[in-house]
Amino acid sequence: MTAHHASAPAGWIHRLTPAYADALHAPASSARTVTDATDRLGPQPVAWAVAVGHELARVITREVPELGGGADPFETLRMGTEAATLHTLLLLAAPVSDRAMPEESLMGDREFARRRIGLDKVLRGIRVAHAALADALMSACQELAPPSERAEQFRRISELLFDFVDKFSSRMTAEYLAEHDRWLASGAAAREETVRTILDGRPVRQAGASDLLGYRLEGRHLALIAWCSGQADDASAELQRATTELLHLRGCASTLVLPTGRSTVWAWGEPQAMPPVASGPGEFQPPRGARFACGSVRHGLTGFRQSHQDALHAARVMRLRPHDASPVVDYPDVELAALTSTDLPALRRFVSDQLGALAADTRPTDQLRRTLRLYLRNERSLTAAAAQLHVARNTVTYRVKRAQELLGHDLTDRLPELMTALEAAHTLGSAVLRPTENASHGGPRS
Repeated sequence: MTAHHASAPAGWIHRLTPAYADALHAPASSARTVTDATDRLGPQPVAWAVAVGHELARVITREVPELGGGADPFETLRMGTEAATLHTLLLLAAPVSDRAMPEESLMGDREFARRRIGLDKVLRGIRVAHAALADALMSACQELAPPSERAEQFRRISELLFDFVDKFSSRMTAEYLAEHDRWLASGAAAREETVRTILDGRPVRQAGASDLLGYRLEGRHLALIAWCSGQADDASAELQRATTELLHLRGCASTLVLPTGRSTVWAWGEPQAMPPVASGPGEFQPPRGARFACGSVRHGLTGFRQSHQDALHAARVMRLRPHDASPVVDYPDVELAALTSTDLPALRRFVSDQLGALAADTRPTDQLRRTLRLYLRNERSLTAAAAQLHVARNTVTYRVKRAQELLGHDLTDRLPELMTALEAAHTLGSAVLRPTENASHGGPRS
């Protein structure tokens, strides 16, 4: 530890505040880590660290795209950058020689090894984060530290970050190599390579692949993608258990479960019945924060790949509606939304054009949309719609009339387009609706 590390604590650290209050993010770190940091630094410096950690992850994925790969890998990366930022603030505020490097900062490293991302890319990501964090700290110090202390504080920041990044790089390298060796020794590398070969449509010897995977590729397949958000710990083992349980509840005796990261699992099962048995209420108790996207049942080697693609589409739809309470979604139930939402901005315009004022994201218009959707799906039967909504027939009559007033045109005009827009709004909600402040609209196109 250098002499500068032992100098007076940086009091300006306790005056840190996030630059943009409307761009705050929930912490990626564990509740214990956040509580400890808040006790030592205060809530505003912790919020600053969370915001900077998010920005560091964004900068890393821009400069080293291989470290990205979607929402879940980004959250894992953000957990590491946030933990490193908090650790740096704690050292600046109260320098101690025995403060342990946070385990959360190493989570991404273990996932990078499993994803076969080169160590050179990982180390480059660390260098990018080092430069960005140094810039953020220097700028904050320039603004908050007294002029007479700035030169000393700049030296402390520079020396502390250099020392931290040097040790961090060494620890990351050791963890990466150890995880890579464990991954190879477990046989997971060969299984994952075989699965990716099939998913990429490259030639594969089916009998040999089945033997290696311990899973029959010539049968029917129900693919499943599971992930768990907001977990500071490695959730892979718990996700694998829950995924296997769900496939068994769907009538799959044979299963293939493949962890693809700290918080993501790919899986396949061979259903013994058609359609697969649906689990009853209360049968499946998923882990907290876990979500499961199921594909369609398809046959053979091509079906193995296609069912997985279906599950990917279902997962994308689920991520568009993060507040949906359902932890399990089947692709056939969201197929139309999956197909129409591949170009989300275009779908938003389509929904707005077709629904007019009925596209407002409000509770009253949601009630009218749900009523109109069921009325049209039941071939304009007021009685059937009322029974499904558990309301009186006259209530359906009033709502349909009111919905048509907001549409501004007869229901027979562009009926296929109207029903498609209603289905998209029903499945995707706020992702395709018009925010309340922009609810006024001139009506649908003619």
